[in-house]
Amino acid sequence: MDKTKAKKRIDELRKLTEYHAKKYYDEDKPEISDFEYDMLMVELRNLEKEFPEFIDKNSLTQKVGGKVKEGFQKVEHEVPLQSLQDVFNYDDVEDFCIKVREQASKNKIENTRFVVETKIDGLSAALEYKKGEFVRGATRGNGLVGEDVTENLKTIQTIPMKLKEDIDITVRGEVFISKKDFEKLNSEREQMQEELFANSRNAAAGSLRQLDSNIAKSRPLDIYIFNVQKIEGREFNSHFEELDYLEKLGFNVNPIRIECKNNKEVIEAIKKIGEKREGLTFGIDGAVVKVDNLKLREILGTTAKTPKWAVAYKYPPEKKETKLKDIICNVGRTGVITPMAILEPVKVDGSTISKTTLHNEDFIKEKDLKIGDTVVIQKAGDVIPEIAEVVKEKRTGEEIEFNMPTECPVCGAPAVREPGEAAVRCTGIECPAKLFRNLVHFVSREAMNIEGLGESIISQLLEKELISNIADIYDLKLEDVASLKKNGTKFAQNLINSIESSKSNELYRLITALGIRHVGTKASKILAKKYGSIDNLANADFDSLSMIDDIGPVVANSIRDFFVQEQTIDLIKRLKEAGVNTIQETDENEDNRFEGMTFVLTGTLQNYTRLEAANIIEKFGGKTSSSVSKKTTYVLAGEETGSKLDKAQKLGVTIITEDEFKNMIN
Repeated sequence: MDKTKAKKRIDELRKLTEYHAKKYYDEDKPEISDFEYDMLMVELRNLEKEFPEFIDKNSLTQKVGGKVKEGFQKVEHEVPLQSLQDVFNYDDVEDFCIKVREQASKNKIENTRFVVETKIDGLSAALEYKKGEFVRGATRGNGLVGEDVTENLKTIQTIPMKLKEDIDITVRGEVFISKKDFEKLNSEREQMQEELFANSRNAAAGSLRQLDSNIAKSRPLDIYIFNVQKIEGREFNSHFEELDYLEKLGFNVNPIRIECKNNKEVIEAIKKIGEKREGLTFGIDGAVVKVDNLKLREILGTTAKTPKWAVAYKYPPEKKETKLKDIICNVGRTGVITPMAILEPVKVDGSTISKTTLHNEDFIKEKDLKIGDTVVIQKAGDVIPEIAEVVKEKRTGEEIEFNMPTECPVCGAPAVREPGEAAVRCTGIECPAKLFRNLVHFVSREAMNIEGLGESIISQLLEKELISNIADIYDLKLEDVASLKKNGTKFAQNLINSIESSKSNELYRLITALGIRHVGTKASKILAKKYGSIDNLANADFDSLSMIDDIGPVVANSIRDFFVQEQTIDLIKRLKEAGVNTIQETDENEDNRFEGMTFVLTGTLQNYTRLEAANIIEKFGGKTSSSVSKKTTYVLAGEETGSKLDKAQKLGVTIITEDEFKNMIN
């Protein structure tokens, strides 16, 4: 390759690796497997080696990926948390061992030993102890500066808060989620129609880097310690000696560490871990080879990014062929219809795979999948199993094309795919698959605001078959609700009162509660004011809807599709029969002093929540917006304002204080 082509490819690879490193380290949402990323890095590293004049200190080959997430305090690591040099074949492992022995021989160090450990698939963290007390914990970050995640680390039961000796020590470990817990976590997220974690590392990192420690507490995080970063008052000769001491202090130390006397034993240890990896309770993506002698480590030194006394052997992803027997469709709680591949069971990387998600219609077309195809399944480490490709040369001509359903497979309502979206959704409001989520939304504070009817009570009502659709809420009897709790009469009476009270809610609350796609509280208020009743809204044509400010054609289509369905017509009829208000009350003395004005709220207000302030503005005929523009009339600024205030000043938008706002509404 000539220099021009090499420079062009190096630039391309740097952009690619930066993008995927950001997805992996900063957002905890990888888009490609570890192996694919590693191959990009190998290509970049080899090109930089061949053309050293193009090496740049900002290249990811020269620095550790990752940065401090906004909202966390920064922690400067006294001892850098470096990454490891990856190798992908045994020849490179041999070369590493030979170079180490050569340096040992030059410095008259005999009996050079190595330690081979599992490379745990998680998030690296440093734990700091003062006089045996856990005082601070931080993520690796960019190796020099990490994030203070002390409160989140305190939720991990295997991290000792007090050591067995009163010693000052900083250790490094890997936070992870076990295979069993990872599968359970993703299964729960799938049931809730939440985005699945791509792998156990993604799950652990996403859990540890939460600003709310309650989220970390709810996740099954664990940790293995694998290194002493810094210690006061003690010295060690070997890495093995360090690890034994860490166990005596009470740490949960990496359980797999194999001492090796020579190169051959190192290779055998890597192979042994590879053979046993599928039986391990935790996920790994490689084996780490370390020099055991700590004095030799000092002599070998480090680069800016990696130590010269260790390498990480990365296992290649396992791939297997199997048959795509069928494609079925599941309906999630949000109404998204997801195609699922039914496979001839095949064992891949320790797991028996009999089904896997096909994500959406575009994925099936991109892979050119047909029922009856021979397909390649891959599962690198703990990555969710996926169909990598179709073995087209094995097609017989009997394969069957798959098309996404036009009707919901559960309730028969129209299934639609809106422009710009990949998902196909069920539009039925009474669909059993969506019922729980629809009920939770219907009774929520911003909708019908039925106090006491939370997720737990809704689950019990469904389980005991006391309700089977939204309208059934208004048929509940005191004794039905009282049966849900011991001595539950008072609770039941309060709930029945709240249900009864909700019947007289303003019309916009009912429109919000119906959960029409793209129609939130703001749009509901506009529609209630414009049409005056649920019947008028149901009969509104597309043209009149699409001409309303803040509605437009997409929302108009969604409203029309919703109200023409039999399920919707039936629900509205039953709500009317139950006495639920479906008419907008008119006020002849309506005050529209803010008509034609747009407000933007920023900062913390002392006397109102933002929602309360927005409701007042809308009550007086005004509108609120989340962004400042030349069309903004006023920016209402509280304390601790952000960039919106700066933008308002630049655009010359009038900025008002909370006191000025109070004067405007009084």
